[in-house]
Amino acid sequence: MKKLSLLFLGLFFMLSSLAWAGDVIKIGFNIPLTGDIPKVGEASKYAAEMLKEDINSKGGLKVGNKKYKLDFIYEDNESKAESAVSAALKLIERDQVLAIIGPNSSKQAIPAGQVCNDNRVPMISPWSTNPDTTKDRPWVFRAAFLDPFQGPVAVNFASKKFKAKTAAVLFALDNDYSKGLAEIFKKEWEKKHGPGTVVAYETYSTKDQDFSAQLTKIIAAKPDFIFLPDNYNEVALIVKQAHDLGWKGPFMGSDAWGSAELMNLCGKDCIGQYFSTHYAAAGATGATKEFIERYKAKYGYIPDDVAALTWDATRLVLKAIQNVGHLTGNVRKDRKLIRDALANIKEFDGITGKMRFDEQGDPIKCAVIVRINEKGQFVFTESVCPK
Repeated sequence: MKKLSLLFLGLFFMLSSLAWAGDVIKIGFNIPLTGDIPKVGEASKYAAEMLKEDINSKGGLKVGNKKYKLDFIYEDNESKAESAVSAALKLIERDQVLAIIGPNSSKQAIPAGQVCNDNRVPMISPWSTNPDTTKDRPWVFRAAFLDPFQGPVAVNFASKKFKAKTAAVLFALDNDYSKGLAEIFKKEWEKKHGPGTVVAYETYSTKDQDFSAQLTKIIAAKPDFIFLPDNYNEVALIVKQAHDLGWKGPFMGSDAWGSAELMNLCGKDCIGQYFSTHYAAAGATGATKEFIERYKAKYGYIPDDVAALTWDATRLVLKAIQNVGHLTGNVRKDRKLIRDALANIKEFDGITGKMRFDEQGDPIKCAVIVRINEKGQFVFTESVCPK
């Protein structure tokens, strides 16, 4: 009897790996609902839920002549690389999702991307900007611009706006995003201004709370500004501590500043600073403005770039599913069809801007520089587009 039960159990798992519920499309979300950057996970989930409700309230997603209800499954990666790998495997093996949105941060997206590519499951990261997330991984895509583009954007803007000739950099050594962008920035800055013009290049660990030793060295080097390619929670601590140590110069930030939580943590210390990002909520128009107003009305705060990018990333997956035209019901076959359809999307008009995709699955799109105004709003300053 025990052997028979095990036989039926094995048969059940075999069948479940081949087929999925015919009237439901399951999409997984590998996001940080806890850990260092929980606001990132919240923004992704909120945007996804709003989109899912839109579609399901109209009977579901139309694919060919059939409508499918959307089932979004959220798995917490705890803002950790190893947890992102576990989350990806759960979504792939246990939940039998057709595609995965996320992870967002490159630190989690790079290892999770390897898992998805190895298991032949389409994945799209809304927010990861490190090239390694998609490099040589035909099953992995993204909705954000890359750091080799973002780095020069920061260099050129700071040179012009601050009339800067020297720079300092403070970054997280154990964060792929922060380290990668710091390296690109340093290389581009010294290409423009000459060797040795990055006068301080300091590191920390993502668990650190005290940055006084690094900041003391930076301030002593007298740079024209400080570049911080760091997550919003770390930025708030660093900027406050720098001011406490007497720093009066400007900071230049990157897209990881863009959380709705930044000003709650940083307050007046961040007012007047600039950072590069994916869209500017203040002054938005068209579909972007509509998204912002609906999100704010529903959740009580202005959506950050992660929310907007998740909206675009999820819509890209849904567009690919619709472009397939007909789902077979075989999970492996349908994953391959969706991957191929994603790869064949050459242009997309998203709320974070128009984008076209290269052979790596990376979008070619514009970056935005924003200034944090006296009300704590992220106000459009200029747009920088690829040549």
